Amino acid sequence: MGNSVRLDAIDCEILLHLQEDGRMTNVELAKRVGLTPPSCLRRVKRLEEDGVIAGYRAVINPEAIGRSLEVLVDIEIYAQDRKTIEGFEATLASYDEVTEFRRMYGSPHYFVRVAIADNPAYEAFVMDKLTGHPAVQRLESHLTMKKIKGGP
Repeated sequence: MGNSVRLDAIDCEILLHLQEDGRMTNVELAKRVGLTPPSCLRRVKRLEEDGVIAGYRAVINPEAIGRSLEVLVDIEIYAQDRKTIEGFEATLASYDEVTEFRRMYGSPHYFVRVAIADNPAYEAFVMDKLTGHPAVQRLESHLTMKKIKGGP
């Protein structure tokens, strides 16, 4: 996308509706934003081509797939060399339990979202996969008391 794309009020309304329901039909979307279906479809296609709409996906209920425990983890690492950092990132990104993984500015060095079955499974994940990695210096786990806004 590189440069910022100019969006008008109708584009913003289209995006809002698609964020709420990405499977909404073009006819329903057009009706909600006050356009004809062909003009609405043209706008959606332009938003996709311009990279404003980056894709569509299903939002999975973690409980339905046996991953009801979500843990947010701050990680600091020892390494400062490129090879170790890239190896650490590749290893953590490969774990199925890791649903989000970000390199941060400053400390902590990384933010990781882990979706897992329960406390014993999380303990095993931490002991076998996180603290067992030679680059990990420190980690801090945060358990959610209540999700106020966000996915399932």
